[in-house]
Amino acid sequence: MWAICNPKHTGDLKECAQLGQSLSRLSQPTILTILAQSDRPLHGYVIVQKAADSPMFGGKKPDATGVYRMLKSMEAAGLVTSEWDTTQAGPAKRTFELTDEGRATLRRWIDALACYQLTIGELRVEAAVALGIETPPAPECRS
Repeated sequence: MWAICNPKHTGDLKECAQLGQSLSRLSQPTILTILAQSDRPLHGYVIVQKAADSPMFGGKKPDATGVYRMLKSMEAAGLVTSEWDTTQAGPAKRTFELTDEGRATLRRWIDALACYQLTIGELRVEAAVALGIETPPAPECRS
């Protein structure tokens, strides 16, 4: 059961659909982190590729449409800016860069994630008590 806490493929999700498919992938802090790590604007497809390697996606490529939708909403909120890159051959590509407000939001995410971690730990204990079992050790989620 614990081998699928970080699903790598559809079979894992089917085996434990209630866990795998309902987990939020925390795409906003993932995208903000990717942009904060870069010293230059990034094309959307580069963000998608880097997100696949992030802890939240564990090697599974995220839905590109969802990432672009998140980038658009983050731009509307002033967290990122975008420009069309026409310097390369072929069609223009949109590049994204983190704003100061985006950096401040990522800083707030650092605290929020710590609070989520504590809350989830408390929920694990409550769930184990409800089942009348000892809280099991945390599983190894990365393979």
